[in-house]
Amino acid sequence: MSGEIVVGLDIGTTKICAVVAESRPDGVEIIGMGSHPSEGLRKGVVINIERTVDSIKEAIEEAETMAGCEISSVYAGIAGGHIKGFNSQGVIALKEKEVTRKDIERVIEAASAVAIPMDREVIHTLVQEFIVDDQDAITDPLGMSGVRLEAKVHIVTGAVTSAQNIIKCANRAGLDVHDIILESLASSEAVLSKEERNLGVALVDFGGGTTDMAVFSKGAIKNTSVLALGGDNLTYDIAVGLRTPKLEAEKIKIKYGCALSSMIGKDETIEVPGVGGRKPRVLSRQILGEILEPRVEEIFSLIYGELVRAGYEDSVSAGVVVTGGSAELQGVTDMAEQIFNVPARTGYPQGISGLVEVVNKPMYATAVGLVIYGSKRSKKMKKFRIRDGNIFNRVMGRMKTWFKDVI
Repeated sequence: MSGEIVVGLDIGTTKICAVVAESRPDGVEIIGMGSHPSEGLRKGVVINIERTVDSIKEAIEEAETMAGCEISSVYAGIAGGHIKGFNSQGVIALKEKEVTRKDIERVIEAASAVAIPMDREVIHTLVQEFIVDDQDAITDPLGMSGVRLEAKVHIVTGAVTSAQNIIKCANRAGLDVHDIILESLASSEAVLSKEERNLGVALVDFGGGTTDMAVFSKGAIKNTSVLALGGDNLTYDIAVGLRTPKLEAEKIKIKYGCALSSMIGKDETIEVPGVGGRKPRVLSRQILGEILEPRVEEIFSLIYGELVRAGYEDSVSAGVVVTGGSAELQGVTDMAEQIFNVPARTGYPQGISGLVEVVNKPMYATAVGLVIYGSKRSKKMKKFRIRDGNIFNRVMGRMKTWFKDVI
């Protein structure tokens, strides 16, 4: 194999997925994939390390078999209600009257100098734009003349313990972690087009344990938020509403679920298995729609509320892209269009080659996005081991080298 092997590990609430790709000059080629049900997480956060480690091992073994290579390091995703994103800005005076790389580093550092509680750490510092004197919307200020340089950044923070537990689980499964990436950012790498990012788009990653949103406008990230509700809540509602075991409720959701009851025919029926050996019952599919519709509406309304609170409801001209496992539920994009009042589409992984048909589902968007993200990063990057003194000091140091690569 000619290219570098990159592995994305999506440690999700309902499944753990590993995607193996070969990094090539023209993009990434998918060469393997492994997936295993996840039993050690709740709402995107690790609650049982041993079970999570076992699931990671299963997914990695399956991916190794398909790809025909050994996996030793991964790019891991992070999600959960503890994730918080906010915007910040910094300004410096230019000593040389011309922007140097050192100036760019200094202004990013100035923008990142915000007070963060002890139990939280920075996961990403993402540059939105640079301003030289009064000229804004600059993506690369290197070499420009001026007396003052300003940077606007989006900072994503998370609970220290949650990030460390992800690294610990991967380490115990025999893996090094190259980097931890916010899952909605990873998904955006796989499903959004450049035009959508420029025009303004809201990516909604409708997963099992969480629903994540990332807002892009003028090519830069503007806002991120994580809602601790997802497809698992839909399954639970079905289990309670139809009085059926959770495992059967999940099957019913996948096979017959619909987010809009108005899309269901009056005479459509479903068979519902009973609990504790009771006989199965035949019910109208309309009842299932009436259970799911209010919950999907609630989730999208809360996400839209985040968009309004951040002040970007009028900035998503390209509409909404819904991805993640729950995005395959019938009527989800129709519900998104109703709530957000803009066009919506389902986000499938794009811009990849190789075993495209294996990963061509919204549920694999995060894992595919992780390998795309990883393929763009420096090959010299160090790997995280949980025994390292301060992982996140290293993260900050590493971020500065990213900006040298990007600029």
